[in-house]
Amino acid sequence: MSRISKNPIDIPNGVEVTVNDNIIKVKGPKGELAQEYLPYVKFVIEDNKIKVEANEESMKRKSDEKRINMFQGTYASLVKNMIKGVTEGFSKELEILGIGYRAAMQGSKLVLQLGYSHPIEYLPPEGVTIEVPAPNKIIVKGINKYLVGEVAAKIKRFRKPNVYSGKGIKYVGEVIIRKQGKKV
Repeated sequence: MSRISKNPIDIPNGVEVTVNDNIIKVKGPKGELAQEYLPYVKFVIEDNKIKVEANEESMKRKSDEKRINMFQGTYASLVKNMIKGVTEGFSKELEILGIGYRAAMQGSKLVLQLGYSHPIEYLPPEGVTIEVPAPNKIIVKGINKYLVGEVAAKIKRFRKPNVYSGKGIKYVGEVIIRKQGKKV
């Protein structure tokens, strides 16, 4: 059995979890998330706790056991992230380094000046909000951990950090290992 799925997941007050067909839905104060799951696992809800268990009916042969253990841990992590998302939410902070590099919001659109001949405009997907508290700082927020990470990674790809000069977009706290330039 997966070590992650051994411990039951607590359901905080104000969070509602429902399991129908092959979809688990988590509804909380910040919104609602849904996740499809494979028939290898089943969710047992009792005493404000969720337990992820192996679905013995889907196991056709003994060799399926390792695969089912893998799915138990995966779905336990996904449900934990869904519960955290609808209660607290997720955020990623990005930092822009470089002279003349800056970010600004125009309505719901993010406009980036990153040394190209044109500004880059990015419209975030539904469920994700972007804040620009300073011209060199971007905060991506949302309830879906996957979507927040994907949007932050997409913004970072507009100008990856240069290992020689350090210019570009990086996560706050990320260490860019600098290389030495040419020696003359």
